[in-house]
Amino acid sequence: MEQNRRGSLVVGLILILLGGLFLLGQFMPGLQSWVNLQFSWPLIIIGVGVLFLFAGLLAGVPDLAVPAAIIGGIGGLLYWQNQTGNWGSWAYAWTLIPGFVGVGIILAGLLGRRPGKALHEDMNVIIVSLILFTIFSSFLGGRNLFGPYWPMLLIVFGLWLLIRPLWRSTSK
Repeated sequence: MEQNRRGSLVVGLILILLGGLFLLGQFMPGLQSWVNLQFSWPLIIIGVGVLFLFAGLLAGVPDLAVPAAIIGGIGGLLYWQNQTGNWGSWAYAWTLIPGFVGVGIILAGLLGRRPGKALHEDMNVIIVSLILFTIFSSFLGGRNLFGPYWPMLLIVFGLWLLIRPLWRSTSK
């Protein structure tokens, strides 16, 4: 069976399993009191991410690590926001999502056939995501690490984007 069809099968089975669990919760009220959804609902999202990762491992579809990292990362963000009540942090927390993609691609590469290449190339996505997070959080009310000097981050990031292609072409 080709990898795309196997991946669709695994995702379909995950959705059926989740739907069955939620349906069971509808008909068995005792299960709902067992899980305090007011505070732990983001853990369900993290669990779905972990489920995607395990399903990818079991089915031999390492590319499912990408949606697993995205879902798990967003679940982690939602858990933090739910615990702190800082929902306004979405103004800059969205910049971490490309980093979650980078983590997923690295995991897929490590679980698949290209471990060295995945770690080297896809670290750039994570670095860019962290830089954008720092820049946006500096001027949108998050951690203000640089005070009034946050525009320096934009300058350094721009210089890095200009110099990086030149460095790559001379190193080959």
